[in-house]
Amino acid sequence: MDRKLKAYYQKRLQEHGATAEGVGWNGAVAQEVRFAQLCRVIQHDSFSVNDLGCGTGDLAGYLRTRYQQARYLGLDVMPAMIDAAKTRFNDRQTRFRLIKAYDALPEADYTLASGIFNLKFDKSTAQWKQYILRTLQRMNRASQFGFAFNALTKYSDKPKMKRELYYADPLWLFDFCKLHFSRNVALLHDYDLFDFTILVKK
Repeated sequence: MDRKLKAYYQKRLQEHGATAEGVGWNGAVAQEVRFAQLCRVIQHDSFSVNDLGCGTGDLAGYLRTRYQQARYLGLDVMPAMIDAAKTRFNDRQTRFRLIKAYDALPEADYTLASGIFNLKFDKSTAQWKQYILRTLQRMNRASQFGFAFNALTKYSDKPKMKRELYYADPLWLFDFCKLHFSRNVALLHDYDLFDFTILVKK
């Protein structure tokens, strides 16, 4: 795991604890908006879901209040995040597991990923694009009915853009998903945040 990335998340977790801010977001309200967009890929009442880059498990809590029969597996590269998540959630339908950056994902009905494409630090744009595409291919292979992810948008306000963050071209990712994964792809860029969500339905 990238040292800068690990140090960043360790600091956030220490300063903010198991909160939206603790995993790098700017607040719980915006995080719930993102979760709502990601969950639009779900087409079943009873399903299994991988949460790739689960952090401290906020998505597990969100799903629990809306889907009674969701079987959740949170996956993250940081042991501290997994440990914090396990202390928050303890039931038969919610599990957490440490994973390496390019491990194959467990099979599930759906895979969701929020925020994992944002922090590139010193990686070149070409390197980061390859990381994104490889990750999407892993998500596709693991997901029976579909997957969804978000990314910061290149249409963000220029004065607010930061060098260490990656601002993706939503049309490039939509095109890749459409050509390689499914006919049924949706690009959601209408929820008033500086990111977008892509849904891939199979």
